[in-house]
Amino acid sequence: MDPLQATRDKPVPVKITLKGEPLLSFARAEFNDSVLGESQRLDSATDLLVEYKFTCSFDCYDGTITLDDIAQKPIILTVLEILPKEKKQKEEKTSVLGQAVVDLPTLDVTICTPEPLLSDVQLSQSNLLKVVIETAYSVPEVWSNDTGLPFNYVAALQVPLSTEKDQVLLFSNGVLKMGGERETVPRPKRWPLGPMLAPGAQFIPGGVIGEPTEMEVGDLTSTEEKEFRVEVETNRKRVSWDTERRCFMDAGAVACLIRRIVDCRLWPVEVMRSPDPGVTRGGKQGKDKPVRGFASLCCSSLKTKLFHLLLLTKQNTSVLRETMRMPALQGRGQASSNRPFDTQKAGVLLNADLMSLFLLWQMYTEARTYIVIEISLEKPLLPKRPPEELAKRVMELIPPRPPLPRRPAGAERAVLEYQAQINSVTGQILEQYQQLFGAALVSGSQPLDLAAQEQRKTQLIGELNYSGKYFAFKEQIKHSVVRIAREKMLRTEAFTDQEQLQGFLSQLYVFLVDEMHVALNKILSVDAPEDQPGSPLNCAQLKHFALEAQLNQDYQLAATYYQEVLLTVHHRDPGHWFDYGVFHLLTKDYLKAEECLRQAVSVNQSHVPSLLMCGILAEMAGHFEEAETFIERATRVAPTSVTAWTLFGLFYEGQENAIQAEMAFLEANKQLKTTPVKTMLINSETKTETHKEGVPQHNPKELGGTPTAPDPRPVTSRCHSSSVKLSTTIYMETVRFLLDSNALQMAQRALAQELLCPEGGPSSSYYLALARLQLLSGDFGSAEVSLKEALKDTFENPDVWAWSGHLHFLTGSYGEAKDCYKRTLDLVADPADTHAVYLRLAEIYLKEGKFEKAKTTYMRACKSSPSCLTWLGLGIACYQLGELTEAEDALMEANVLNNTNAEVWGYLSLVCLQAGKRLEAEQSYKYAIKLDLQNEKLLQEIKELQAQVRFGNPWF
Repeated sequence: MDPLQATRDKPVPVKITLKGEPLLSFARAEFNDSVLGESQRLDSATDLLVEYKFTCSFDCYDGTITLDDIAQKPIILTVLEILPKEKKQKEEKTSVLGQAVVDLPTLDVTICTPEPLLSDVQLSQSNLLKVVIETAYSVPEVWSNDTGLPFNYVAALQVPLSTEKDQVLLFSNGVLKMGGERETVPRPKRWPLGPMLAPGAQFIPGGVIGEPTEMEVGDLTSTEEKEFRVEVETNRKRVSWDTERRCFMDAGAVACLIRRIVDCRLWPVEVMRSPDPGVTRGGKQGKDKPVRGFASLCCSSLKTKLFHLLLLTKQNTSVLRETMRMPALQGRGQASSNRPFDTQKAGVLLNADLMSLFLLWQMYTEARTYIVIEISLEKPLLPKRPPEELAKRVMELIPPRPPLPRRPAGAERAVLEYQAQINSVTGQILEQYQQLFGAALVSGSQPLDLAAQEQRKTQLIGELNYSGKYFAFKEQIKHSVVRIAREKMLRTEAFTDQEQLQGFLSQLYVFLVDEMHVALNKILSVDAPEDQPGSPLNCAQLKHFALEAQLNQDYQLAATYYQEVLLTVHHRDPGHWFDYGVFHLLTKDYLKAEECLRQAVSVNQSHVPSLLMCGILAEMAGHFEEAETFIERATRVAPTSVTAWTLFGLFYEGQENAIQAEMAFLEANKQLKTTPVKTMLINSETKTETHKEGVPQHNPKELGGTPTAPDPRPVTSRCHSSSVKLSTTIYMETVRFLLDSNALQMAQRALAQELLCPEGGPSSSYYLALARLQLLSGDFGSAEVSLKEALKDTFENPDVWAWSGHLHFLTGSYGEAKDCYKRTLDLVADPADTHAVYLRLAEIYLKEGKFEKAKTTYMRACKSSPSCLTWLGLGIACYQLGELTEAEDALMEANVLNNTNAEVWGYLSLVCLQAGKRLEAEQSYKYAIKLDLQNEKLLQEIKELQAQVRFGNPWF
């Protein structure tokens, strides 16, 4: 029987095909160093099939076999041949024909027990730990086997067995390899039983060690370290175990393991080289001393580091030394220990041991030795809440809004419009009837007879014809009837056949009468409110104008634009509610911001930006459970979002939950390596509009300031970036979202983590983000220092120059601001937002009286992102240059985009006064006064020109 094939096939029942001479054989089953049973001896003939059929059992919890034994030890099946007896031979001799193993946790077998080994509660609270020690690379030279004697390479680590006892997982029989080639991948995992198994049965069925994945964490995992690892794993000495050890952990052991991880993040792993027991040199026992090493394993991230055992792992005992002293192990030197290990009774390291330990640590550090260990659990130590529970919890906190009724269109809309006109006409007829016969309508009076009804009908029709209302009713219904004929009956051309015309009219008449009856049956129902007329501007333009208003600190106008967006059909778009909520964060109206963000979640329970911001606001309010629910829900909705996972980690950092924070940061880093930079923020739900009519899609969170400080931020595009750096960090990606969303406190925490991050630290992007944060806080002096630091890294970053210009503009240094803006526009790359640069640079030119340059700059702004302010500025520049026609055209464009701007009407009045347009000048002046023109200089100029030309003022 092929032993490797036996490990892959189901071993019970065992069928062996024999050829050749007859033989006497039997099968044996073993478990935990005990024989469970043997089959009967069968004598097989040539070319016949032999079947071994026998049943065996063992008792669990009898003091010798535990659940941990079942978890980590296989059943060994061996087929043996009984050799013929020789002369004077008393005992039978056997020869192993083949051996196979049965892996209980993975093999589909039938197991019968009189009662369950674990109750449902115990099963849910227990766990199965798997530890695979693969290879220790770049071992010191002292590990070289120059004596020719066999050595035993052992690794060990200690895990809780219960709340009071520990268990040592021992990995022996490591193989020293001299290097020259890499370990084969994939390669099988081994059972920890060593020589007890036949050579072909030592591999775990289905257990394979593969290539390192992105989940690999710890030391030497960065890109810079890969070349070192390739060289070490190919050419240097190493010790390979490739052994898997399983450990069953009950509820007490799981709780103990969690407590130890919280108490100390490092898990000690010991390795040792020692001579095999009983091996002699020249008849004498070898005097080679054991060489030990210690590694500390970070439990939260599975990092492996060679550190001082006493200082870093808070352990003052050597579990490997104590275990190796056990007589059974000294005698056999192979099987892993199942005995509980009491650390209180173990030997304590003395000062001499500490000095030796320090020298060993130094030796391994110089050799840069590292060990690869895989640790897995069947269930997480801290189970995650299922997505259904999170969704239900969010739904309880913010109930979803019911969907709006479907809006009719086409033929359906034509029919509904006809019914609405019928209802309108019916109401007017009833009103006329009330006027004619209202006095005769007495409560409780007898119903009219047919003659009286006919008389009133004739009188009503006569009155309608006499007053002309009957003709007006027909004209009112005519338009809806025409729409029914075109869209419902699909008739758009004139009839050439009179018979076809009569047939169509009859069909139309029947349909109209039926729909009239339908409308009359619903006449007593409350009419639905009429749809409000939509804005002539599209959504992108309205948001663009709102951002401009924030730029000029006109928060009332900005709020008006946001409300106009929501009053249209876009009120079902969660992105617009999110933008409006972020605007209220800018004005420090946190209650209104929370209301808008919760409204966004109610519209769409999976809108990730709103979930994140709801979590941030809940944390600010001290509602930590709600905050955790919102942010965790965001990570489930968008599992590839770097920002969501990073905010989750920042939240746990604030709660001083270091383990959960590190787990979230690790997941964020994993997604950062696999997610494109442009999509790692949230997802496509943040993009509510695309570019329309030359208006860029702006980020409503880039603009504005605070009501108490000048707004330092320009109109910034959400989807555009001048340069995308792949070498970013999770914290910088999150800082951008937080600054865009006006979450300044959380942004400050993320920037602090950026400084502590090994991949981060002070950089141009860091100082730029810090300057933005300081500008929002009104700390202009510190912002200037940060921007200078950002320029030290690179002079070609247009965003740094643009923000430097904004800083000087806000502080009144217009000359320096102009130089920065000009430098920004002269660079090859464009800044993230050119609109604010154009707008403020052109305004500086106007202040300096350089109207030609102002005109050129405003024209560039009108071409890239037209708005009321860009057209107004262009009109002012043309007016100052004496180009009245161009000025009037520009001001008319500004008036179309915003007809409530008093300055637009004021300059229109000036242009009309100069052009001699009396009526237009007077009307423009009236609107300017009505809209409360606050520009005293402009108002004085208008009055002086009115006095000069003697018209334009209605008081003249």
